[in-house]
Amino acid sequence: MRLLLLTLLAATAACGQQNEAPPASTANSLGSTQQSNATEWQTTPSGIRYRRISGAGTGPKPSQTDTVTIHYVGKLMDGTEFDSSFRAGEPVTMALPSLIPGWREGVPLMSVGDIYEFVIPPELGYGASEAGPIPANSTLHFTIGLIGIGGQG
Repeated sequence: MRLLLLTLLAATAACGQQNEAPPASTANSLGSTQQSNATEWQTTPSGIRYRRISGAGTGPKPSQTDTVTIHYVGKLMDGTEFDSSFRAGEPVTMALPSLIPGWREGVPLMSVGDIYEFVIPPELGYGASEAGPIPANSTLHFTIGLIGIGGQG
């Protein structure tokens, strides 16, 4: 299910929704809610909002073609969790080229050891398509911890 939810769907249509604010609570299962290393929210030219909430930001960074090992939690903007590697009981290793455009663009901003929050607009997620519990045209909120690059954790 996890790979199904994160695999790029063939049809991703833009829906015209604007960048929304992340859920009110940024506490996550990736560690403490303490955010002393938190950076300010930034926005990429494509519309992904992101910030580092933990980590030094100085380690190796993956490319868009790498395989990465991560822990993550995915939520809808109302806070409904739709997927989590913690619920599955272990981190996952995935090839970035096979994932939604928002992950292909966002994860390479991270360094190994960092935890980031991402708000991904629908056109960089699943667009006008439903994906399991994710409604069409959904803005997605992910908290991602980058554990390793190249399948190494």
